[in-house]
Amino acid sequence: MKITVLGMGSWGSALAQVLCDNGHEVVIWSRQQEQVDEWNQEHTNKNYLPNVEMPQGVVATADMREAAMGAEMVLVVIPTKGIRSVMQRLVGVFDALSPNPIITHATKGIEPETHLRVSEMINQELKELDYQDVVVLSGPSHAEEVILREITTITAASKSKETAKVVQDAFMNQYFRVYTNQDVLGVELGGALKNIIAIGAGILDGLGFGDNVKAALITRGLAEITRLGVELGADPMTFSGLSGMGDLIVTCNSVHSRNNRAGKLFAKGHNKDYIEQEIGMVVEGIMTCKAAYQLAKEHNIEMPITEGLYHLIYQDAELDTGIKNLMGRQGKAEASTIDHLLNLGE
Repeated sequence: MKITVLGMGSWGSALAQVLCDNGHEVVIWSRQQEQVDEWNQEHTNKNYLPNVEMPQGVVATADMREAAMGAEMVLVVIPTKGIRSVMQRLVGVFDALSPNPIITHATKGIEPETHLRVSEMINQELKELDYQDVVVLSGPSHAEEVILREITTITAASKSKETAKVVQDAFMNQYFRVYTNQDVLGVELGGALKNIIAIGAGILDGLGFGDNVKAALITRGLAEITRLGVELGADPMTFSGLSGMGDLIVTCNSVHSRNNRAGKLFAKGHNKDYIEQEIGMVVEGIMTCKAAYQLAKEHNIEMPITEGLYHLIYQDAELDTGIKNLMGRQGKAEASTIDHLLNLGE
């Protein structure tokens, strides 16, 4: 296939390599000409993946029409806040794509205020155009490991089994395994909401807490992610899979996680503006935390970890106060069956 990758960050670069390894004709797009020149001339992407050679078989361009020309699949790997603007640019060159292309995205976030998932944002911007169902790629997958061809397993989710299978076949190889799933809602929510919990895990690391409390955070974090997801219509079993529990575990524990790094900086007393500037890349959990907090209030879903992090990030609440509030909550029974877990009154 000819595949266009929109976004030359770490994850877009790593996925472009996977596709190139599989023999596809891959063009990667960035709005920054300097980054494009570096890729084509030096075969590096130093700002995002230092000390790693980029695949020479992938051509980079800053020209959207050139990137789109004849593509049968468009892979969108843009931070959530940039999805709409990039899709609007894609609309302008849509005639250059192959007829009825597949649109795939690998972005994990929720749009504040509208509370739309990335696939919904894409569908809004591409409305009435001729393309196949949006496929979501998500799961426990750090670009820093994928670019080194370390074994990784993720999920391709689409309402269409056939379209999900095409994407699965496009990406599968000896180090990159893909499972299909039809629960687009659950897969997107799991990928987005786990970033919030990962900020909490980073805070615990930064404050010097041990393994016991992190295990508790991950477990209870998964419970509140599931509560919100089920209320919105997701399959509860999705959250025990790769795009739920799997992604949550890796993001809470990995040194590669931007959200975990952000949490460590919060633990040192820094605010969100300083943290985003210091990390130099988008920290999706910061923006998603606001959207999740608003969704929880709108649907009357109890999400105490998310709520505590929202107060910290957006209202400058004290860390000690947040931890005391969590530990001082009324005693409850732990959900021992899926029915209890999904009891939204718990």
